[in-house]
Amino acid sequence: MKFKLKYITIFALFLSVGLIIYGFTIKEEQTAKANKFIGAGTTGLFLVVMPLFLFKESKRKNMKDYMLTKENIEKMQAKDRKNADDQ
Repeated sequence: MKFKLKYITIFALFLSVGLIIYGFTIKEEQTAKANKFIGAGTTGLFLVVMPLFLFKESKRKNMKDYMLTKENIEKMQAKDRKNADDQ
């Protein structure tokens, strides 16, 4: 059974947010345990969910288009000149 990366990312997101919410709900009674849940949820968001999301969204995209190369700088300058002429 092949899982799609989208569903794994969504599951990890809900799990991380759930851990954070659970940590805040038990914070009054068990502070140390609550801090561990909040920390685990935050870590899950930034070290698991965010990289999975970025990887999924960057598939099939040409990274050269987003790099600051001489060619891209010239394209941006030409576009700026065209916009300035239009105004």
